[in-house]
Amino acid sequence: MEAFVNVFLPVILYIVAIILLIILIVVALRLLKILDKVDKIVDNIDDKVNAFNNIFTVFGNAADKVSSITDSFVFAASSAIAKIFGKFKGKYKEEEDYE
Repeated sequence: MEAFVNVFLPVILYIVAIILLIILIVVALRLLKILDKVDKIVDNIDDKVNAFNNIFTVFGNAADKVSSITDSFVFAASSAIAKIFGKFKGKYKEEEDYE
């Protein structure tokens, strides 16, 4: 009986190992196919996203120009206000000196 177990058990283990190896190879091949499909999808999405790069560049440039124009208006307005208050400040100081 013991000789039978010593011969039979390794044979069963080898058969199970071979079956497991075959199953793992099949699963690996299916995973490779899935990864190829995912790679194609990612490439497609990347192409579609890159198609919008020009539009985003145009919007970015337009926003920069609008920002520079508004900055110049704000600078001009703040300079004018500073000059107006500067004149009042000078007159106010002159009035204080006389008292």
